[in-house]
This record gives sequence, structure tokens and C-alpha cells, in this order.
Amino acid sequence: MPAGATNECRGLKVCVPVAGPWVVADGAAQVSFQLSCPAKFVVAGLDAELSRAGVDVTFRGSLGSPVNPGITTSRSAEFLARLLAGATPATFRPHIGCVPANGGGSRFPTVHEAVRPAAPLVPIVVQFALRPGVHRFVERCTAGKRLLGATHAVGFYGASPPSAALVRNVVVAQTVQAGIVHLVVRAGPLPGARAIVQVDLECA
Repeated sequence: MPAGATNECRGLKVCVPVAGPWVVADGAAQVSFQLSCPAKFVVAGLDAELSRAGVDVTFRGSLGSPVNPGITTSRSAEFLARLLAGATPATFRPHIGCVPANGGGSRFPTVHEAVRPAAPLVPIVVQFALRPGVHRFVERCTAGKRLLGATHAVGFYGASPPSAALVRNVVVAQTVQAGIVHLVVRAGPLPGARAIVQVDLECA
């Protein structure tokens, strides 16, 4: 997709575009990456660039009517991606278009007392800037909450997708022990690259 061809702000009169890093999709496991709007803005448009075909990208939204900014989306969007084809890693770059959070519609009360679905679980997100070497990180849920699951994603900021060699220079091993997430990150040379690891903790 050529630079400037993304559509996260198409049809929106007031829109602040936010671009994420190139996130690595490798293997069959689903990877998630959360991208946030500035304060007092909500997500109103989404798009993604792919380094190559074979990557399925969706996002997690809330139940509600109408499907609308402030109801379906909030200040941040969680992108979900899976590598469907090809043995080599691929990358995707998430984009969101943000609009002022000046209300997202109202919901009418109903006469029955059925239990409504709760708001979708929003992961606790932690990001680490990478530098060459071996680094260990430990993360856990806040007091009173338990860990349901954890994922991690590697991202490279830049206008173009990272090379396969650069992607292979970052290896992350994740383990969970007694509700605590342990990461071991091995990073080789990262010439001119700004790389991050994002950890998503699902806590309840």
C-alpha cells in the first residue's frame, strides 16, 4: 500500500491520524497490538498496511447500537492479526483516525432485566523500547486481579516495513508462572531502527 493511501480518516471532517509501528506476525499464533488516540479523542476509523499478502487483520469492538465511535470504539483500538500464508514472518502497520470525544449516542432502557454483556476486556498494555542485548521483563496484574492471558508483539517504527533480517534480530520468549508474565528478549544489531515490545495483560 503506497504511503498516504490509508483510509482511517476518510469521510471524517475532523480527524487526527495515528500510525503505529510495523508489528511482526509470525507463525500461527494471533498477535494483538493496541494503538491509542490523543487525550479526549476516540477512534472513528481504522486501517492497516501489510508488508505482504497473507496477513489477516481485524479489531476488537464493543457491543452496542448504533455501531459508532464512542460505542463500538473507545480511545484505543486493539488490532488482532494472524499470519495465514507463507513461512516467513510478515508485518502489519495499524492506523487509527481519531475524532473529538463529544458524545457517542445514547442507549434506551429496556423493560426486561436480562444481564447485558459487560464491556470487552481491555488489556493492560506495557511497552518497552529495545536496544541490542538480552533483556528480562516481569509483569503482573494489579492487586486484586488475576491474569487470564498474556500476549506480546514486536514493532518497528518507520515508513517502510522492516527487512526480514531486522525482524529475525529480535527474539522474544514468554512464560507465565503463578500469574506472573516473564519475557526474555534477545535483540541483535538494530541499525537505525526504533523497535519496541508491547505486552498485553488480560486481567479480571
